[in-house]
Amino acid sequence: MKKQWLALSLALALTGASGVSQAEATAEAGKSKSATCAGCHGEQGNSMVATFPKLAQQHPSYLVKQLQAFKNGVRKDPMMSGIAAGLSDDDMADIAAYYAEHKISDNPLPILNDDDDTADQAAKPEEKVIALIKQGGDLYRNGDLTREVSACIACHDPQGKGNKPAGFPLVKSQHADYLIKALTDFKSDARSNNPENIMHMIAKKMTDEEIKAVAYYISMMK
Repeated sequence: MKKQWLALSLALALTGASGVSQAEATAEAGKSKSATCAGCHGEQGNSMVATFPKLAQQHPSYLVKQLQAFKNGVRKDPMMSGIAAGLSDDDMADIAAYYAEHKISDNPLPILNDDDDTADQAAKPEEKVIALIKQGGDLYRNGDLTREVSACIACHDPQGKGNKPAGFPLVKSQHADYLIKALTDFKSDARSNNPENIMHMIAKKMTDEEIKAVAYYISMMK
């Protein structure tokens, strides 16, 4: 009887070790497969160009879903659609696992463009940015019930970590410029062919200033 238990314990131990090795192998395979992605998204998923999203620390299931969307035409982008077309399901899983292993980088304080409209033209640029971040933080945490704008924390977590089981992405420390584009694309229906998407319904009710404010706040989350 003791021998049977010993054999069973050994089998379980080997099974567990095999699972860990397989997970490591997936991320290791993703490192080489992500070489094409590095030009825009950075070697470890922290892009240096603010219009290209950071992929580091993102939930693998979310990255795979986006790659599949580019491949099947749900999301449209000439460059991404072309790259995704040549990826298998295993390739997507490997790449996603690789980026998920790396920590997303922090951002510097956003810089307002010279042509940005603000209510207080006399305020210094840094003061305007801080005011927008404060406004964005309030909207992120509380939403606006009067206009049925949901609080971002409902899906993306108070710290911007998202919700992996539900498929909601990590958003903290993302580039503000990319977030502004993403929200604007949701608002205009440029992103996704599903008008019932929750992000469409929320973004359509947000003003351009609110989009910028929320984007600035999220970009500063650590």
